Formats: sequence, structure tokens, C-alpha cells
Amino acid sequence: MTNSPEQAREALGERLRELRQSAGLSGSELARRADWHQTRVPKIEYGKTKPSIADIQVWCTLTGAENEIPNLVATLRNIDAAYREWRRTLSGGTKQKQHEILRLMQQSKVIRAFQPSLIPGLLQTAEYAATVLRRSIKFHGIPDDLDEGVAKRIERQQILYRGDRRFHILVGEQALYNNVGRDSVMIGQLDRLLAAMGLPRVTFGIVPMRTELPMQLTNFVMFDQRRVTVESISAELTITQPREIKLYHRTFDVLVGQSASGDDARALIRAALDKHQ
Repeated sequence: MTNSPEQAREALGERLRELRQSAGLSGSELARRADWHQTRVPKIEYGKTKPSIADIQVWCTLTGAENEIPNLVATLRNIDAAYREWRRTLSGGTKQKQHEILRLMQQSKVIRAFQPSLIPGLLQTAEYAATVLRRSIKFHGIPDDLDEGVAKRIERQQILYRGDRRFHILVGEQALYNNVGRDSVMIGQLDRLLAAMGLPRVTFGIVPMRTELPMQLTNFVMFDQRRVTVESISAELTITQPREIKLYHRTFDVLVGQSASGDDARALIRAALDKHQ
């Protein structure tokens, strides 16, 4: 997974170079067959120039790699949108971001989410959401629209009750213990989780703290089979590359197999409630 437009162009160029080399073509020969200036191939391969969709199609055809076209085109389309710094994403305030998330959910049939250290927004109480958003506003120095952001976050939770969408939400057990506000905030939040587990369209699980994780993980949300969003400290990453999306689905399936659900999950929540009393 790349984490900037420049790195994404370089990674795409590296993959195209591998295809050219596997086909036994020099850069100059590929340029000649494609009727390009001879400098275009190295510029693309080293990420100096972003290829067009037509370039990708010609490149793959000339190297006998037509089956690679869908993945490479998806990568190309995603380069500029894949990495957005929070200061730009949240420049219009937190309410605007809630709108964007709601739109993605409305366009999806199955939403899968993993959050190792916090309760996901769809299941947050107003008090918990206010604490999370207040910290984000302060940390990133963005416009203070706390009340509007909290109201929109709670409003978008209505999607849990409407339509035929399905939600599969996993949280790390650590999220039950991390203090977000006072103990009273956490008690209300954990009570909310117990209630949410009964929602007909929601499957909920907790990954125990002593679980052997498949790899180092951060939070991510999967929208059907078409898109994954990943949050880092400085930016939000958007994944649309089919090959990468499959990795996230594989990872989620592993976590599901390791998670506690039903009465076992309720027992973990009640144990955390006891600690916050």
C-alpha cells in the first residue's frame, strides 16, 4: 500500500517496468512500437510522468499482459484521490466529512469495519463522539464545528435501521478500555454496544487483546468489494486497487475467525464495564 501520490506513481511505474522486462523489451523498443518519444517510457517507469489509461492499455498489449489492465487502470484512477491529508480532508469541518462517509454507505450493500482502539462512529454515543471529534479538531487545527459534527455523526447512524444494507463491525478489546472522556462516557458507550448487538442488520465482534494478530493493523472500512478507506495519523488513504482490496478482505476474514461474538462478546463488554464503574 502506497501512502502518497508520488509513491503511488513510482509503484505503478515499477510494475510497468516489470511487465516490460518480463516481455524482454527494452525501453526504447517499447517506445518505438508504441510510437512514443523514447523518453516517455523511463519517465513513466520512474514516476516522473503519470500515464494515461490509453498508455496503460498500449503498454499491457505490447507486453502481452492484457489481464493486468483492470488492476493497473484502477491504480491509475486512484493515484490522485488515494492520499488526502486530514488538514485538507477536514478543511470544511467535521460535518462535511460525515456527509462524505454517509454517501459512501448509501452507495453500498455491505459495510465491514475494523477499529482496534476506538468505537466506530456508527456505534458511538453523542458524548463519546463529542470527545473524539473535539480531540480531532484540536489536533489538526481545523474549523470548530463540534456541535454540527456530532449531530451529523449521530444522524448518519440512522442508516443502521433503514434499507437492506448489512454491517459487520469488529473492534479490538482495547477499545473497551481506552478512556475517551470520563468513566461515565465509557459506561454509556459500552451500554450502547450491548444494545447495538441486537440490531438485525449488524454483526458485531470483539478481537480479544491476547489474540495473535496476522500483522500490524490500523483501522479500515470496506465498502462492498470496490473501496477501502484507511486512516493514518496524518491522512486518509483510499484503496480501489482490486488486488489490495482482496488483502483487506482476507485480513478481515482472519479477524472474524479470531473474534468473540454473541454471549462471548457480551461477557467482554461487561468485564470492561466493571473496570469503568
